[in-house]
Amino acid sequence: MTFRMPAEWAPQDWIWIGFPAHADLWEENLEPAQAQMAAFANAVAETGQQVRLVVRNDVAEGQARKLVSAGVAIEQHPYGDIWLRDTGPLTVLGPDGQRRAQGFGFNGWGGKYLLEGDQETGPSLAAAGGLPYARADWVLEGGAVESDGTGLVVTTEQCLLNPNRNPQLTREQIRANLQRDLGFDRILWLGEGLAGDHTDGHVDNLARMVGEGAIAIPLASGSDDPNAAVYEDARARARDFGLQVRDVPSPGFIGEDDEAEPASYMNFAICNGVVVVPTYGSAHDDDAVAAIGALFPDREAVGLRADAVLTGGGSFHCASQHVPTASS
Repeated sequence: MTFRMPAEWAPQDWIWIGFPAHADLWEENLEPAQAQMAAFANAVAETGQQVRLVVRNDVAEGQARKLVSAGVAIEQHPYGDIWLRDTGPLTVLGPDGQRRAQGFGFNGWGGKYLLEGDQETGPSLAAAGGLPYARADWVLEGGAVESDGTGLVVTTEQCLLNPNRNPQLTREQIRANLQRDLGFDRILWLGEGLAGDHTDGHVDNLARMVGEGAIAIPLASGSDDPNAAVYEDARARARDFGLQVRDVPSPGFIGEDDEAEPASYMNFAICNGVVVVPTYGSAHDDDAVAAIGALFPDREAVGLRADAVLTGGGSFHCASQHVPTASS
């Protein structure tokens, strides 16, 4: 029986959102990041979609309850940090509409950040959602794959072919695993990911599917944009593959001195009635929100500050995991 990962814009039953709680990881950015993640949860809940805010313990739950609206449910689960896109399961649909929570091995993005609790996050979320759970025998993070629901997957060579993930697997074996576990029968291989990205090039910071056969990729903003060559290479590969490329601004250089942060508007979260776009105080924020809104005319595009969340290494899409509605 073939299960397939649907597109993110397919109807969703709920979305899990991670809540920052680990003071040793977030330091002075803990409270600002908490406020930004709570704003994300509130924005989705305002549309009527079910939101499940994931907290680590009673202390975090108490803080979260001060920040979120009554429409946000709170669940306690084990996790090392908030990046549920990578530690949580990917929900796939079978031919009769049945759902399965597909888990994978997780090794802290190639051994960089091994935190207590991250191995238990996937099974715990699946159990709370009443979803049958299976864990595959190889390492994969959800932020590394992007789908339009037709069997196409977009990923990057920098991440999936990195020897710090699955050194025993060839490109062909990875292709076969993607087909077996997520139902992907076509692969667009992009090259490198963003500068400063500790995930080794997750595609959800670089390029996002916005419709069947349509992909959004940033345009460089200014001569100091650290990812100009990366964007151009991705655009060329996508066009050669036959995809329609849609333009979204880049935030330009975000960082200190010469060290770029992996800031990206591409880390937006698609929900049933809204697309939540991270913003960073860049001159390009408003244009990016408008451009992404034009890609999803049936949803409202909302820009929310995510600069504090970015200090942890990701943004709204990285810190959330949606569950698609079972089809009838």
